[in-house]
Amino acid sequence: MTGAEGGPGEWVLLSYRLPREPSTPRIAVWRKLKRLGVAQISDGLVALPAGPRTREQLEWVAEEVTDAGGSAAIWLARPATRAQEGQLAQAMAAARAAEYQAVIAAAAAAPADPAARVSAVRRIRNEFRSIQRRDYFPPAERDLAQAALQALAPPGPAGAPPVQPADQPGVPARQAEEEPA
Repeated sequence: MTGAEGGPGEWVLLSYRLPREPSTPRIAVWRKLKRLGVAQISDGLVALPAGPRTREQLEWVAEEVTDAGGSAAIWLARPATRAQEGQLAQAMAAARAAEYQAVIAAAAAAPADPAARVSAVRRIRNEFRSIQRRDYFPPAERDLAQAALQALAPPGPAGAPPVQPADQPGVPARQAEEEPA
């Protein structure tokens, strides 16, 4: 999360504005941004930790905004202080923690009936993976959700992929971007 001189790290920002009508493009953009796990800085300004993947994702959203008759700009920036960056990271981690809590609750409420349980496990596993993709600052709830899911679905039939541990590739990790070259 820190830059080369020990200060705040770089973030990619999307500044956008969409017409009020029709509302469909606004809703579609809002849903995409939510799926990406952005930090909402203010109305029409969102941020993600800078990286090639996050920049490309926000560029796609920006293109969608302009295609819908709005305006959009991508910026690379650093918060002025570590405290400001910490607040952004904390807000993002808190949002993911709430999502992981929902996974834990869903795992606890999974049906006992084997046929219904298989479907529930698949749905909960997909939700867990979806959250992992937008989890840039993993909270403690991530490990709890992973454990709840593994307890719910012990290794079973062939072809059922296990829950991917948080330290394996495929899970967004800021360490790779933070280490000096």
